[in-house]
Amino acid sequence: MRKAFSFILVALFVLLLAGCAPGPNTAMSTPVPNGEAGFLLGLWHGLIVWVTFIVSLFNDQVSIYEVHNNGGWYNFGYILGLGSALGGTATASSRSNKD
Repeated sequence: MRKAFSFILVALFVLLLAGCAPGPNTAMSTPVPNGEAGFLLGLWHGLIVWVTFIVSLFNDQVSIYEVHNNGGWYNFGYILGLGSALGGTATASSRSNKD
């Protein structure tokens, strides 16, 4: 019975992770009036992620990620901005070394 429960638990976990996999960005190559978002806009969007997230809870027209982006450079800026806005891992590791 325990093996069956473990198997079902692992299978549900795998399905949960598979459901979080991103799909294709169909809007990436569509033309937009202001052009595609690049590195600097990605960095900015990452830095203001908390404000954007709170606004997106009340307004369906706002999302925390710009789908009209240029790909890798936007993603790189977004990750750098997220690391800065969310504290990154340096803060946590420096606290644990002091103990």
